[in-house]
Amino acid sequence: MIPLIIGIVVVAALAMGIAGIYNNLVTLRNRVDNAWQNIDAQLQRRNDLVPNLVETVKGYATHEQETLNAVTEARNAATSAATPDAKMAADNALTGALRQLLMVAEAYPDLKANANFTQLQATLEDTENKISYARQSYNDCVLNYNNGIQTFPGNIFAGIFQFKERSGFEAAEASREVPTVKF
Repeated sequence: MIPLIIGIVVVAALAMGIAGIYNNLVTLRNRVDNAWQNIDAQLQRRNDLVPNLVETVKGYATHEQETLNAVTEARNAATSAATPDAKMAADNALTGALRQLLMVAEAYPDLKANANFTQLQATLEDTENKISYARQSYNDCVLNYNNGIQTFPGNIFAGIFQFKERSGFEAAEASREVPTVKF
């Protein structure tokens, strides 16, 4: 009778251990998904601001149509991207186009003094800061998740339950370049 009780206790302990590891992996995966949703919400906020910013600049910089078109196209690509990887790529393109637009705005003193433009620019800057924080949070969650599925004993159960490695948010090469300022 005692060997049967010991066997039941061992099996119950193993089952609880497996359940604990599985629940931890699910929690880590859900944190990654939630962090991505936070990035997505901030990207949508920025995408909603871009048309207003473009319209404000249009009145002052009519001959900068190429830049305005690039921003509009990048925004459209960002809103239509379906997968996280596609959204990351579209976001990097939009970031570059917005940098170019803000550089164009520097050439127009009247535009920089326009209250609507300065409010939009401040809101966009705030949004960019929130996007940066959300990216950092996402990458931290991805790191924890990947560590969870790659270390023992999580790696054993990650394979059994088909938990797959996730990619972090990486900046595009163009956004790593230091901008040149000339006076």
